[in-house]
Amino acid sequence: MDICPIRRGPAIENAMKTQTPAQLVQKKCLPCEGGVDPYPLDAARQQLEQLAGWVLTHENQRIRKDWTVKNFMAGLDFFNRCAQVAEADGHHPDLHIEGYRNVSVELWTHAIGGLSENDFILAAKIDALPIELQG
Repeated sequence: MDICPIRRGPAIENAMKTQTPAQLVQKKCLPCEGGVDPYPLDAARQQLEQLAGWVLTHENQRIRKDWTVKNFMAGLDFFNRCAQVAEADGHHPDLHIEGYRNVSVELWTHAIGGLSENDFILAAKIDALPIELQG
């Protein structure tokens, strides 16, 4: 049974079309509890061309972006903003801070063990957040 509304019928084709960041941020992540295939690799690569700095990782099952922020507190501030956006959409990234100012965000849809439209939506929303980068 397909219980992931983002991947039913014509929505499959629409979700696979490459979208601009402006189009993605207008959307809301939809619940996904599995039962569907992840984004095809070619579609994921095409979508990533629209999202600067995001790369495929973990055998193409996740996307990740890295930043070097001004200081530790700037990293925590950025992560708090990420958390607010993620919680509002009900789609939660992995947040990493290393070396006190190297931050990264990893996204994937846990229920399907790969990428869904939700990951690209949240990536675009995270890109729109203010962040204090190292000068």
